Amino acid sequence: MTSSRLSLAADARDSILSHAREGAAGDPPAEVCGVLAGDSDARTVTAAHPVSNVAAEPRVAYELDPEETVSILEAIESAGDDAVGFYHSHPESDPVPSATDRERASWPGYVYLICSPDGRMTAHEWTGDEFRELSVAVE
Repeated sequence: MTSSRLSLAADARDSILSHAREGAAGDPPAEVCGVLAGDSDARTVTAAHPVSNVAAEPRVAYELDPEETVSILEAIESAGDDAVGFYHSHPESDPVPSATDRERASWPGYVYLICSPDGRMTAHEWTGDEFRELSVAVE
């Protein structure tokens, strides 16, 4: 992946934002997360697959449920698509990588999309050392 742009299908964006708003409406609010599917070479996301957040402190962190994640990754591959990356929400803060996000990022070359319930979102590629911001084009 070399593009500095992420192409995000409108349906995928809507799914991510709906999921983020569900998490933000909880008491207490919680981060939500999932897997982004599409074409990794073109850095295009055509679908977002929600995954349960099993973090000990879901209000301020996310951890993808391992079994659900493996199942979704297998389904994406079986459909002939790629796992482009992951998404999660920040229900009470700006959609930028937090210190926790930086500490836990572990998939170099993959996209990490962060959104807030108000519709703002950012995308970043994890290089293995840092997040490199990508522009997001909704199509």
